[in-house]
Amino acid sequence: MKLPYEASLLRIFVGESDRAEGKPLARVIVQRAREAGLAGATVLRGYLGFGASSRIHTARVLRLSEDLPIVIEIVDSEEKVEAFLPQLDGLITEGLVTLERVRVIAYRHNGDGAEDDKGVRERSDLF
Repeated sequence: MKLPYEASLLRIFVGESDRAEGKPLARVIVQRAREAGLAGATVLRGYLGFGASSRIHTARVLRLSEDLPIVIEIVDSEEKVEAFLPQLDGLITEGLVTLERVRVIAYRHNGDGAEDDKGVRERSDLF
């Protein structure tokens, strides 16, 4: 891969209790991203935040929230991310979705095409 590489960062803000297809929404989005052949996705669990409702969600010990903020980040080429966006329309009923251009400085993996212990094959045709 030539460096730096222009790509798109899709950032999806939802709540931990949000669901789709009877499963946690973040899990469904990550599965769909993988099925769409996107380079990768990461789910980040926040410990404090608020959204459109202005209700504070926190993971403080004295007040354990069951609806903590979740951020899903997906990075890939602009074309692949744009093609994935329509899938989110049917999944996200409440939340925020942002899209921005990023420069990929490094993207490394073993590249041998071997499967890991869960049967996941590394991809060498990303971006």
